[in-house]
Amino acid sequence: MLRTIDLRGSELDATTILAALPRPASDPSSVQGDVLALIEDVRVRGEAALLEQADRFDGGRPPVVRVPVEQIELAERALSPAIRSALEITIERVRAASRAQLSEPVTTHLGDGAAIRQRWLPVRRVGLYVPGGRAVLASSVVMNVVPAQVAGVRGIAVATPAQRAHGGRADPVILGAAGLLGVHEVYVMGGAGAIGAFAHGVPGIGLDRVDVVTGPGNVFVAAAKRAVAGLVGIDSEAGPTEILVIADASADPELVAADLISQAEHDVLAAAVLVTDSEDLAAAVDAAVERRAAVTFHAERVRTSLTAQQSGIVLVDDLAAAVAVSNAYAPEHLEVQTADPWPLVADLTEAGAVFVGPGSPVSLGDYAAGSNHVLPTGGTARFAAGLSVRPFLRQQQVVDYSLDALRAAQPVVRALADAEGLPAHGDAVDARFSDLHSS
Repeated sequence: MLRTIDLRGSELDATTILAALPRPASDPSSVQGDVLALIEDVRVRGEAALLEQADRFDGGRPPVVRVPVEQIELAERALSPAIRSALEITIERVRAASRAQLSEPVTTHLGDGAAIRQRWLPVRRVGLYVPGGRAVLASSVVMNVVPAQVAGVRGIAVATPAQRAHGGRADPVILGAAGLLGVHEVYVMGGAGAIGAFAHGVPGIGLDRVDVVTGPGNVFVAAAKRAVAGLVGIDSEAGPTEILVIADASADPELVAADLISQAEHDVLAAAVLVTDSEDLAAAVDAAVERRAAVTFHAERVRTSLTAQQSGIVLVDDLAAAVAVSNAYAPEHLEVQTADPWPLVADLTEAGAVFVGPGSPVSLGDYAAGSNHVLPTGGTARFAAGLSVRPFLRQQQVVDYSLDALRAAQPVVRALADAEGLPAHGDAVDARFSDLHSS
């Protein structure tokens, strides 16, 4: 089922690796024109545009865009005990991991009376996107909301697409999860229009513009986040999911196959890649994938994903070459299933999240590991990070110099200001010590 890419004996530079492992045709720039038009329509026409887009792209025209608080509270009460318990455990684990990401204020003393204080302040208001296309991800409510709350954000709004199965309304489990977290501002809107609504605001439905937009989504969501970046902050362009597994002959082929399929069921554009130095393991995994994919719930979707250009088995000479392939590819999810994984993990620097050993499948991270499942895709793990408290915080520097400390810095400012042709900068310092000023 999975195509084989044999890189043994090859010079493994980044160009060769990326040419051998093409990603799906989901470049946000390919839909940028359409996305800009959808965002502009929402900016100009507000609720009317959102209702039309829901009918056109999502699950039908919702009765209302803003969900009444009573419906959110009702959905929370209606959560089954099993789902409520699972959500509560996930919330607590993600909250504990998010707290560990907070930074304490730090003061740096640069001399007598000279100090810089670093502090981190939460943004005022955020818009959090929860997908609802091929999969309705209630867990994404937790992954978005919890780090924002831990960061101290006071204004939290959630958007999720209309669901045809619920008459154009939001998925009730998503609403229940929001209620469980104390979030009562939820909008039934999806795709590019939802991102545009967050960025510009929609006064007619009481939606004030936000400062930061986060959350995963399809190529239209990723393109919309790119379009509004600068007007608002964004986390990353989290598009179709991807998994890369590094495994050697010691790995269990059934577990590797199960993990590849677990991500392939997300989307026909999902990427599932095995990198191994063992031909025997490669053959065993391929056979296991063939057998398991045929009987999985989303068999057709999985087969499409696994037989597309973005998925396959990569044969390499050794595990050092496997590390080189992974770092060049920069996967969203990286699993390491080898006899001695930790020496490899130290060198595996380009990945959204790393899952080590048979007890750490990616699906654990999707739900209950405590890590965040909103991760950079499409190779952006080279420079972007998974969702944490950071996008919801602004680092601010507080400068505190006494006049004596300023006097010590005066010649430095004067010299650099004059060198840059900005003498008034130096004058502003000199003025504090001039005879005229002191009189």
